[in-house]
Amino acid sequence: MNYNLLPKHLKASVWRYIEERQRPECDGGFLQAVICNNLVESYRRIDKKDKERLLDIIAFFYHEAPGNCWGSPEKMEAWLDGKK
Repeated sequence: MNYNLLPKHLKASVWRYIEERQRPECDGGFLQAVICNNLVESYRRIDKKDKERLLDIIAFFYHEAPGNCWGSPEKMEAWLDGKK
């Protein structure tokens, strides 16, 4: 996966989520909303620096991340629980 596609301040959180299955908690819930495919909630929680890169963040999950680690709250929870 090319984590360099992500904004620098999110790389570590996304890496820990995907590689170590740790819940992302650094950004006020923005990243979790993206992972859960909740566009309205992610936009509500977005900050200025992420707003400029929102399409890059979404594209990373769509093109790079395992499909079973994102897309709904259930998929996120299953991923965090170690289920594939």
